[in-house]
Amino acid sequence: NSTTGVATGVAVGTAMITATTEGKSASATVTVLPLGVGLGLEQFALIPSGSFQMGASPVAAPVHSVTISRAFYVQRTEVTQGQWRAVMGSNPSAFSACGDTCPVDQVTWDDIQTFLQRLNASTPGVTYRLPTEAEWEYAARAGSTELTYGAIDAIAWYLTNSGQASHPVGGKQPNAWGLYDTIGNAHEWVNDWYASGYYSVSPAVDPPGAATGTSRVLRGGSWGADAFIDNVAFRAFAVPS
Repeated sequence: NSTTGVATGVAVGTAMITATTEGKSASATVTVLPLGVGLGLEQFALIPSGSFQMGASPVAAPVHSVTISRAFYVQRTEVTQGQWRAVMGSNPSAFSACGDTCPVDQVTWDDIQTFLQRLNASTPGVTYRLPTEAEWEYAARAGSTELTYGAIDAIAWYLTNSGQASHPVGGKQPNAWGLYDTIGNAHEWVNDWYASGYYSVSPAVDPPGAATGTSRVLRGGSWGADAFIDNVAFRAFAVPS
């Protein structure tokens, strides 16, 4: 943009940009990577602060008002096998033949804590973490009040169309904030402990989740789940190990 000076990537690839002013010139190379390759800022979407109605009846009740008080970044796709291997040096995925741009699978909540520790140690000044359950749902909804932000076949790999396998990230339509595969493809761990009655006592601003528990929350459903589970409100859970 010759007025603002902002360069916006619109396609995967590399371009040389030259700026000239007062008889002086400078050039820079700008590279736009594919979705799920690398962990640079181009892989993330900035989610604005705001308020929403969390939950749905009867999938996840009671519906309650939640405010997310600060903007935050969320990766535009599920963590891929290539990203996991780059940080951890191995790929545990059952669907490893799907390729580096497919979501990593067969990882526990505990495994992710190791992944995050290593990632943060290699990126001083940047802190990566799992989103809270409220942040996840707020980001997945992207302003929508429906259980899906579009027709499910258009936005998700799920039981009916997946062929019983995961698929490369970004193959379906994103939500309004540019996030792909929040619904379907692979279940997504969030930070919270699971508590069945937490919604009734949850703080209205930046709820952190239950203080203790035996299971952690999973969201979004997967390639093997039906539409009852593959939506923005359904709460699944599993032991963190």
